[in-house]
Amino acid sequence: MENRESNLLAMRPELLNARVSENMSNDEQFQNKTIRPIIKLQGDLLIEVFKNYIKKRKNTFYELDLEKKLDFIENAIQKDMKFRNSLKGMIIGQFTVEEYLTYTQNSSALNKRMMNIVRERLQDSIQLLECKVA
Repeated sequence: MENRESNLLAMRPELLNARVSENMSNDEQFQNKTIRPIIKLQGDLLIEVFKNYIKKRKNTFYELDLEKKLDFIENAIQKDMKFRNSLKGMIIGQFTVEEYLTYTQNSSALNKRMMNIVRERLQDSIQLLECKVA
């Protein structure tokens, strides 16, 4: 078990701008210490998963203007519970047991933080979501 934990922690990128200090709330500390590095690690996977989500929705995303694409991303994450739960699973699956136990103490608030970061990441990566013309 300890091997899994050390492997998970070793894989995570170090984010210099995700600081943790004592005057932060526990949720913000957990967000910066655990959630942000995991989302960074899973970034490429999250983009591919969203591309697949677009494909399953008959590629209508590609016909939208920029503002509607941003709305599409937000709606997918906020309103499609099956998709949202899938995204959460990709992140929670990277938690150590100790992190998971911390997460369960305030999962609702942490889920909100988690999904906001994923939404921002996808919206910031919108150019990577464009349809490639052969």
